[in-house]
Amino acid sequence: MFKIFKIIFVSAIIVLFISKFGQTNEEKIKIGLLVPMSGEKNKLGQSIIKSTRLALKDIGTDKLEIYPKDTGLDPNKTLQSAFELKKLGVKIIIGPVFYENVEYLNEVDDIVFLSLTNKIDSLPSNVISSGVNSVSQLNAIKKFTELNELKRTILLTPDLNYKNEIEKAIKKSKLKISKHYIYDIEPTKLTQQIEKITNYKIRKQNLADEIKRIELSDTDEEIKKKRIEKLDKRYTIGNVNFDSLIISDFDESLKSVITSFLYTDVSPEDKYFITLNQWFDESMLSENSIQPLYYPSINKKNLDSFSKKFSKSYDEKPNHLSLLSYDLIGLIYYLSLNNDLSDTKSLFKKQNSFKGKIGVFDIKDNKINHRLNFYQIQNGSFKEIF
Repeated sequence: MFKIFKIIFVSAIIVLFISKFGQTNEEKIKIGLLVPMSGEKNKLGQSIIKSTRLALKDIGTDKLEIYPKDTGLDPNKTLQSAFELKKLGVKIIIGPVFYENVEYLNEVDDIVFLSLTNKIDSLPSNVISSGVNSVSQLNAIKKFTELNELKRTILLTPDLNYKNEIEKAIKKSKLKISKHYIYDIEPTKLTQQIEKITNYKIRKQNLADEIKRIELSDTDEEIKKKRIEKLDKRYTIGNVNFDSLIISDFDESLKSVITSFLYTDVSPEDKYFITLNQWFDESMLSENSIQPLYYPSINKKNLDSFSKKFSKSYDEKPNHLSLLSYDLIGLIYYLSLNNDLSDTKSLFKKQNSFKGKIGVFDIKDNKINHRLNFYQIQNGSFKEIF
């Protein structure tokens, strides 16, 4: 009889243990992942998927589960995939990657989307931009201008669809600028605009006047010759009314703008040339004429470390967005330790900070900003300023 009671008692303990602790499978955090798994951007999607798997491995927990779904480049497909994830009980989704894909996501209730886009303007209320946005970048630039006591900074933005976002970011970051110029990307018009910004015609006339003055002077002919030879190497004479300029442009277009300034005798050696995040574009290293060039970015040492780990695991180089998705897994896990993740409406409202590989995430009022590092490109290398 005692043996029977003992068996029943032990069985009851086992049932109690299973009922209490066997629910861990039900309590797992389901994370959706909306990425392009088909079409021309599928390699990017696969890179992001691999980075999330790497994050799970590094965290070392079985509390998280990842559910990837395809978005292609289609907002309708994105919406369909989001509803499929909702049926699975997903409350938090990393993605979509592109701003164009978020269009209809306000139709999906009780889910928060951590989009990898860096655009923050006109997002649906349940979509949070987790990319390196313009506010984060201008915050870092503001710190740099204050450290160097720059008082007359001008900002140049191409006449493209993100110009309004830059305008709003200026106000949010409280960056002090002397003037904001919107320029035409057509080369001839761009050149004309930069000539106006730098008072090129007046300064060019100053040069001609100075050469003529020397020619008519009573100075020794040999001295005249040397002075004129020196002036002939210049385009202009005279200063400009700014000590630094911020060019919110990228790639070849950025190089074209800087070159236009060089033709007006405004050089990075004389004024601070600052730009937005260039993701350590190595093509900039060989462009000696545009150096030194300054810009905000994520932590390079962490990026290099992640890239090495990713390459070792998958025998390929990661896209820079892979590091962001890697960090977002860590962020969600961090939030899960102290919060009810089912309460998506308040999860990202209260002030919080998380240190990831990319840097520090500052969370408040359903917004994510990054505390960025600052870099200088000079003498063919990247140098960290702060």
